Amino acid sequence: MTIHEGKPLNNRETRIFAIANQKGGVGKTTTTINLATALAAIRQKVLIIDLDPQGNASTGLGIRREDRECNSYHVLIGEAEVGDAVQATEIPGLSIMPSGVDLSGAEIELVNLERREYRLKETLRDGGGEYDYVLIDCPPALGLLTINALVAAQAVLVPLQCEFYALEGLSQLVNTIERVKAGFNPGLELQGIVLTMHDQRNNLSGLVADDVRQHFGDKVYKTMIPRNVRVSEAPSHGRPVIIYDLNCPGSRAYLSLAGEVIHRERRHRERGRAA
Repeated sequence: MTIHEGKPLNNRETRIFAIANQKGGVGKTTTTINLATALAAIRQKVLIIDLDPQGNASTGLGIRREDRECNSYHVLIGEAEVGDAVQATEIPGLSIMPSGVDLSGAEIELVNLERREYRLKETLRDGGGEYDYVLIDCPPALGLLTINALVAAQAVLVPLQCEFYALEGLSQLVNTIERVKAGFNPGLELQGIVLTMHDQRNNLSGLVADDVRQHFGDKVYKTMIPRNVRVSEAPSHGRPVIIYDLNCPGSRAYLSLAGEVIHRERRHRERGRAA
């Protein structure tokens, strides 16, 4: 990614999504890498920013730990520019800014930095607008790393597991989004909620899905990501499931989700031009 001082990240109408949920194990990273792969497959240019200290998005795209010497931590604290940290993946059109072990200490270090909530936003603003989509994989916590992602993003996509406590955690995240919108990023919006790990044999999954749709209406994607063994296996091979097994139910679901995202984005742009 080439750095052009002073130019905003909007030459290609770049859309920046934070993929966020403070609960772990909800399919957040899986959704990030497979949605990004599906978007790249339809010739969108995509960047993933791995902002989770666990670095699962980096691992899931085959980036070895020894190849992450320059990563999102160094960009956040100002030791490197975006272009220094971004790496190409084996998927045409898809790049990643990997995470590294240093990122686990970033929450503490950011506290003492100026404009600590804006570090990621200002870094992306200084980059050339060569991506159609930037997807930020957030950690499973509502700390300064996630706040940086929400301040930098234009929209939030929330993976939500079909389980009993789903709505309770979602309400906390929505409150955080509203606070960030009021205090730091007035343009932030909830792009959508994607139901993950859906088991059609389990009545509870169906009840949770109905409950979420009742509360959030058309903000919930029609596509639901099923529980699928191939989705679970793919990260151990360093590949998105869409590359690992294109014909499995999980791959078909993520391709369908990408179609919905593109459709919503077209409507968003049409509203913007009409305003």
